[in-house]
Amino acid sequence: MIGFIRHFSLLLFPLGILAVEVKRPRGVSLLNRPFYDESKPFTCLDGSLTIPFDQVNDDYCDCKDGSDEPGTAACPNGRFHCTNLGYKPQYLPSSRVNDGICDCCDTSDEYNSGIVCENTCRELGLQEKESLLHMAEVAKVGFTLKKQLIEEAKKMKEENKVKLAELQEGKKSLIDQVETLRAAKDAAEIPEKEAKEVHEKAWEERKAVVELEKERAKALEIFVELDADEDGVVSIGELQSHTELDSDGDGVLSEAEAQALLGDVSHVEVGIFQEIVWHTIKDKFKSEVREKPTPAPLYIPYHYRDEMDYYPMFHHRHHPLRVNEDQDDTNGEEPTLAPIPDRFIRESPEEYIRTTQATKKEDEEEKMPLYDEHTQNLVEAANRARSAFEAAERSLREMEDSIRDLENEITFDFGPSGEFAYLYSQCYELTTNEYVYRLCPFHRVTQKQKGGGAETNLGTWGSWSGPEENKFTSMKYEHGTSCWQGPNRSTTVKLSCGKETAVTSTTEPSRCEYLMEFVTPALCEEPQDIDNSTGHDEL
Repeated sequence: MIGFIRHFSLLLFPLGILAVEVKRPRGVSLLNRPFYDESKPFTCLDGSLTIPFDQVNDDYCDCKDGSDEPGTAACPNGRFHCTNLGYKPQYLPSSRVNDGICDCCDTSDEYNSGIVCENTCRELGLQEKESLLHMAEVAKVGFTLKKQLIEEAKKMKEENKVKLAELQEGKKSLIDQVETLRAAKDAAEIPEKEAKEVHEKAWEERKAVVELEKERAKALEIFVELDADEDGVVSIGELQSHTELDSDGDGVLSEAEAQALLGDVSHVEVGIFQEIVWHTIKDKFKSEVREKPTPAPLYIPYHYRDEMDYYPMFHHRHHPLRVNEDQDDTNGEEPTLAPIPDRFIRESPEEYIRTTQATKKEDEEEKMPLYDEHTQNLVEAANRARSAFEAAERSLREMEDSIRDLENEITFDFGPSGEFAYLYSQCYELTTNEYVYRLCPFHRVTQKQKGGGAETNLGTWGSWSGPEENKFTSMKYEHGTSCWQGPNRSTTVKLSCGKETAVTSTTEPSRCEYLMEFVTPALCEEPQDIDNSTGHDEL
């Protein structure tokens, strides 16, 4: 049997603790020492085999679980225990024993490799102690702040309950007010509606009269056009000149067809034409009268004149290559003629004004006239009633939103003692070289370019996602903005103890999955005495 520790030694721990190293096979932890009694045969820790004790650490693997070779590299699944007195003990895969690389700070893994290793456990222990002291100081300050946060959370929760009760009581009276104003609005809208209907009916009747007058005027115009011999009647022969009125599709308006259009008479006077004939033929009738254009000076609106400096001034819209006679910048020479853009073809000022006024008149005729004084008063009264009702209804919605928010806040899981409640309405930012990350606990996480631009949603609040024994060490934010041809963005926020509240880092370990580190006093626990809480593993 090789590798058995056969002596006792007294060692002074770096942390001031006197330790005694216990005799046991190489690579065996103090916890497993009872299973390795050299006075008895050794039974594999999985119970699969019992062997003579001198086969332990004989550099041959007998046990399936590798437990007979804790101090050699014989078993591929074996584990070597580093005592590391003065620092933290650790387990190594047995394959690293005597591999020429110093893994244990106490050099125990390279006992037979010929490599000279330096025992660094004391230095590592001192560094560990310094780190633990710093962490303990942070925890101490953080825990003090945590107790304050808990007290503030209790106070805030009670205040919110009082506020909620007040809002719920106020909601009752506001509901009554809304219903009263709704009734007043409905009552005001009845006479308003009746008066509007009277006004609109009168307007529709007036429009109908105007349209009828226009239609009769148009019919008179066509009657005059058809009455070629000016005898005051339109005859069959005069109507036959309009072949577009042909009804049988042969391209000719026969005498019978024309007579049928005239109401089975040979001729009609103007009254009958306006009342009956015109309505029969107007959809097919094509007037032969064409307006003859009258040349007029070109009118260029002021805001186009600078651009028109490139173009010659033309005489009128129907002669686009004639130069305006009053052009005075040609120095007596014939100007170069260039095509004029369509957007510069305009009427003369007089024609332009006439056209504009006619269009405006037509628009005004189409627009309903103002209400009379009585109707206007009813409309204004109804408007006041509607405004008052809508304002009260809006106040009720806002109050219901406030009630809902308070109910959510009061019942929300802010930790065992409510220590995380102070984060509820806060946001924290971290600026990197490229992005600004923003965490609003219990709401959402966002990212935007450092130079500005729109925010990208990295996830909205999902749940606490830490391990079962302490779920408050991690937050999950889900269903953020979707990645291009990828999943929706999500963020995991890892919480740790800190004297301050801040986002300390943000990374993207996987595509569209972000990891954010966040420190808060709410996660600090009361620290233990460092000198009494470390270095006991191998005593």
